[in-house]
Formats: sequence, structure tokens, C-alpha cells
Amino acid sequence: MSFDPAQFRDLRRRARLRLLRMHFESGVGHAGGNLSCLDILLAVHHHAMTPGDHFVLSKGHAAGALYTTLFTLGQLSDAELTTFHKDGTRLSGHPPTSGLPGVPFATGSLGHGLSLAAGLALAARFLGGPNRVFCLTSDGEWNEGSCWEALIFARHQRLDGLTVVLDVNGLQGFGTTQEVADLEPLADKFRAFGCEVHDVDGHDGAALVGVLAAPPVAGAGPRVVLARTHKGCGVSFMADRMEWHYLPMTEPQYRQAVAEVEAA
Repeated sequence: MSFDPAQFRDLRRRARLRLLRMHFESGVGHAGGNLSCLDILLAVHHHAMTPGDHFVLSKGHAAGALYTTLFTLGQLSDAELTTFHKDGTRLSGHPPTSGLPGVPFATGSLGHGLSLAAGLALAARFLGGPNRVFCLTSDGEWNEGSCWEALIFARHQRLDGLTVVLDVNGLQGFGTTQEVADLEPLADKFRAFGCEVHDVDGHDGAALVGVLAAPPVAGAGPRVVLARTHKGCGVSFMADRMEWHYLPMTEPQYRQAVAEVEAA
């Protein structure tokens, strides 16, 4: 699908509004981290993935952004989004073990998703298909040694069908990533592993699609995309604020958030 900036902005606006409504009506938090990665998910699913490709949400607490994206694709209904985080729902706070199209694994215990994605990429090679695997991680998640172990495996196996996207919003559960365990310069670390690395604005649809939709380079190994984002993007009182890793919205906050997204 060709990329139209105006269409992407409209898609993002509609997705942000539905995401905010879903989180508000369910009374749950994590809105900030969902808004930081929503543009990435829209770019991956609407412009980069083709039939037979796989997506793994290692950053499992951003399940709301994934469900909203699946809604924009027509794979989830508006009525089903109203069951988010409620008893008996398919739409749990982290991706479920089964029952949703395009969700191959239950994820959210941070540091596990990349290993699963690497396994899918290796399986695709054995099966002889051109299928690609996209994996979205958080930046704080790379404090986990298991991520680097999975990267060693993926690079050694030259899994060029694997694209790893980091949602680099600079905040994690207990502070900034710089304060907790500073990993910058991230690009240099991934290049030291021999990976193809791209550093982009994670809210620039054209930049995201340009990198994510580009065909893999045979034998180059995994592609790593550092998507620089803002927690709570699009909502002034959430922007770059750690507390929106946790807090649910009050009704006045929800109304302000909607007004800002609609006016943007």
C-alpha cells in the first residue's frame, strides 16, 4: 500500500481517540506507553506487513495499542473493544495465549518477546517462505539480559527476516531509562553486534514506513529500528511524564485528551 501522509494522520487521530476511550471506559492505566508506540503499530500493520508475516508485541503492556490497531484493520469490532480488561474478555491487559488473529504469543513478561520472534524467523527460513517477523520492544526492556541473548542468536543465524523495533520513549516503570540503567548510545551497541540500524522519529509516519516496509537485505541479519517517541504523545498532560505509565484517566482528563487529539 502506498503511503499518504494525510491518510496516516487521519488514521492516527482516529486510533488515538479510540485508544483513549477504551482505556478511560475500562478505568485502566498504561495510556502513556500505549500512545508512545501507537504510530509504530499502525505503520507496521498498515504498511509493512504482508500476508504470512508475524508480529510479536514484546512490550505487552501496550496491548491496548495493539487491539486498537487490529480494530483499525477490521479484525476487532468496536463492541469488543468495550470489553477491554474486563471479566471474560478476549482483550486482556496483556496479549492472550490464544483467540486473537495475529497474536501468536502471550507476552508482557518483559525480555521474552524477542526470543519468540527470533524463533518464528528461524522457522520461516526452514519452511522456505519469505515471511518477515516484526517485534516491538520497549527501551527499558533492554535492561534484561535475555534480550541481548536473543540478539546474539538472531545475529548468529543471520535472521534477515527479523525486524526489531524499540519504542525509545526514555521512560520506564521507576524513572528515566538514563537514571535506571543508561544504555545510550543504543545505535552503537546494536551496530557492534553487526546489525543494520536505523534511528528514526517514531511519530513520523513516512520515516517509519520508509524503514519498516523496505525489503530485508539478504544475509545482513536482523534489522533494528530505534523509534524515538514520547510517552503520552498527543496529550499535553501525559507527554513525557512517568506517572502515565500507571495512572487511569479521570473524566475531566479524558475530555481534555480527546479535545487535544481532535484539535491536532
